[in-house]
Amino acid sequence: MPPKFAPSILTADFTRLGEQIREAEAAGVDWIHLDIMDGNFVPNITFGPLLVQAVRQVTKLTLDVHLMIAQPERYLADFAQAGANWLTVHVETCPHLHSTVQQIKELGCKAGVTLNPATPLSTLEEILPEVDLILVMSVNPGFGGQKYIPGSTAKIARLRAMLDAIGSPAELEVDGGINATTITEVVKAGASVLVIGSAIFNTKAAIAENVRQLRERAG
Repeated sequence: MPPKFAPSILTADFTRLGEQIREAEAAGVDWIHLDIMDGNFVPNITFGPLLVQAVRQVTKLTLDVHLMIAQPERYLADFAQAGANWLTVHVETCPHLHSTVQQIKELGCKAGVTLNPATPLSTLEEILPEVDLILVMSVNPGFGGQKYIPGSTAKIARLRAMLDAIGSPAELEVDGGINATTITEVVKAGASVLVIGSAIFNTKAAIAENVRQLRERAG
């Protein structure tokens, strides 16, 4: 199965956001990725449920909402009601992670868990059988357009082995620095969903052409 493309709107032109999302959808992307940052857990502030709701009105694609926020359990219902299909939380922000995952599922969303680049995969062992998605951060969260951390490839491969060992159908998503140079190794390592920002939304080429070239590189 070819990997799913989940363009991150963090690097889109917000003056033409609806138009750019429609262009990405027409180009054949699979999901839309929304990075929620609170200026607390990560050093940046992006947007909240209102923008998710607005995006829901312009596309029928899966909305993949990544909560880079402290105490995400306080806002899960708001994002679910806004139209999120997938909600991903960080192991670093959830002392009661199993409960948070169950809360996501009770809201009718798919449950994802992610971890920062320096957080070991061992923190996921107990929750792996319960989740629908694991997200590997291949940059330090907080800003778009960062360079891929080379050690992430081995981490992706180890996580793929962990998921396969328990027969998990969970998606293995990777976010950070994915472009024409890095996409091939990320896919070979076992990623099934690719979050791509500035390599899709940029002024160098049309969105459709960027998607086409990345599909070719992804194999």
